[in-house]
Amino acid sequence: MSSTAIRPHRREGSAAVSRWESQRSFDELGRPLRDITFCVVDLETTGGSAAAGSMITEIGAVKVRGGEVLGEFQTLVNPQAHIPAFIAVLTGITDSMVATAPPIESALPAFLEFAAGCVLVAHNAPFDIGFLQHFNAQQGRAWPAFEVLDTAKLARRVITRDDAPNCKLSSLAQAFGATTTPNHRALSDARATVDVLHGLMERLGGVGVHTLEELQTFSSRVTTAQRKKRHLAETLPHAPGVYLFRDDQARVLYVGTSKDLRARVRSYFTASETRSRMGEMVGIATAVQGIECATPLEAAVRELRLIAEHKPRYNRRSRFPEKVHFLKLTREPWPRLSLVKQVLDDDADYLGPFSSKKVAERSLAALHEAFPIRQCNDRLPRVPAKAACVLAEMARCVAPCDGTTGPEVYAALVAQLRDSLLRNPDEVVETINERMERLVADERFEEAAVHRDRLAGFLRAAARTQRLSALTRCPEVVAARRDDAGRWEVHVVRHGRLAAAGVIPPGADAQTWVSGLQASAETVLPGHGPTPAATAEESEQVLRWLESDGIRLIDVAGEWTCPIAGAGRHLAVHDAVQRSRESLVPFDERRELTVVHRPAR
Repeated sequence: MSSTAIRPHRREGSAAVSRWESQRSFDELGRPLRDITFCVVDLETTGGSAAAGSMITEIGAVKVRGGEVLGEFQTLVNPQAHIPAFIAVLTGITDSMVATAPPIESALPAFLEFAAGCVLVAHNAPFDIGFLQHFNAQQGRAWPAFEVLDTAKLARRVITRDDAPNCKLSSLAQAFGATTTPNHRALSDARATVDVLHGLMERLGGVGVHTLEELQTFSSRVTTAQRKKRHLAETLPHAPGVYLFRDDQARVLYVGTSKDLRARVRSYFTASETRSRMGEMVGIATAVQGIECATPLEAAVRELRLIAEHKPRYNRRSRFPEKVHFLKLTREPWPRLSLVKQVLDDDADYLGPFSSKKVAERSLAALHEAFPIRQCNDRLPRVPAKAACVLAEMARCVAPCDGTTGPEVYAALVAQLRDSLLRNPDEVVETINERMERLVADERFEEAAVHRDRLAGFLRAAARTQRLSALTRCPEVVAARRDDAGRWEVHVVRHGRLAAAGVIPPGADAQTWVSGLQASAETVLPGHGPTPAATAEESEQVLRWLESDGIRLIDVAGEWTCPIAGAGRHLAVHDAVQRSRESLVPFDERRELTVVHRPAR
């Protein structure tokens, strides 16, 4: 463990001082930012949830005031558990590195002493501060009364797409010319976050933000044009539903949903709306249409359907649900895996849907690594007589084409593959984990990361397919839950599609009322594949409601089950890695568009 003594800031020199000097001319109220001591902290962990057993492997922190570094703190932490290969690939921290490091019982008190009296700063603060609070409580201590500042949240209010492609730490560090490049090591990331914090403060100093209180409550300024359109919300009800902003030609600009239509739409004309692209949209809008819904779930589903129908220019997600891919295990004498765009009624097995072709290709590679079935596109006769390809020479294909493998052996291999797709992915997980362990041991981290991404893509797709297929196989599921007002919300779901929604009226006979709702529900015909009657997003929205607390199943037609050994049980560590990468890696294949458009000039 090392804790650097108080010393001058030597990494930025006059550049940092000039940033702070730009704020010194204001007649300040509240606590001036230049007088606040910030402790910028970053953690490395073995997973995404302390409550689920993930541990801290490194703590890094920088104490800064008025543009000068007062001290630095860094320590590895012995998690007293094996560091998964996925995490070792991401951070470069291995079991051998932490073997002699102090445990969290020693590291945490030292950090808290270092940070005493400071305002804590972190990029995605709920993650880092949540871990610290968890282990502090576990050690039986009261949590100090720290104020917390989240640079990720602040950046989303300030940064436009002209400034940076997203609000990940690495993108912001590059945008603000940070002297340290984030690399998933705690102290380096904390140093980069210091530079991002200074850059954000310099940006906001120009609009009059110069105290801690103003920084904590900052939001984009509301234009006069936005305020003048507040009347567009006055005709909307205080009820759950969907709202559609339209332009002067009645074209849909944006679709949203809310539990209170009037309150939500009014927020677009106030300081609580911080997205500048929404300011641009409000400037164009001439009308707002509200569609009242019986329940929040009905509103969420209607929103998805309306976005898919109108494809509004200011909605970013859910506009093209038809653009998906599937992996297909063909039905032929010598089956193979194929990447397709739709599910056919051909008795084949399908994995998906994938919204990204790249992720589908990664999943395909993971399956081919675990199961060396043929990868050629030809249809082979029952008795093939071809020369083997180079994959056979590399031991990556069992080569049925030249008779090396007979029908029985090949069929057994395909049966194992089908079982991994539909029920138990352990064969794929074990094969790729073993490969990653070998690569990590040889310090070939980049190659290990490729296999990690392949496995994660496959597991997410398999878990999604298993959950969706389980619901879409059911001709009807009827369920109810009490809302916050004590009323019973009831939904009828048929083959994964929301067919009816309502709230039982006070004094009504529940059984009779539910029977009437079922009778009036939309007729939904069964189909083939995991999402035959609705988009995957809609079925997943319904599933989240069905799996929420307080649900009571009224009627289930068919069998609603998921495999016990399914892919979902492997997802926790992969989801933790993905969340970490999204907060830092600048050029991920999947980019979260959390930043906003700058209004057109």
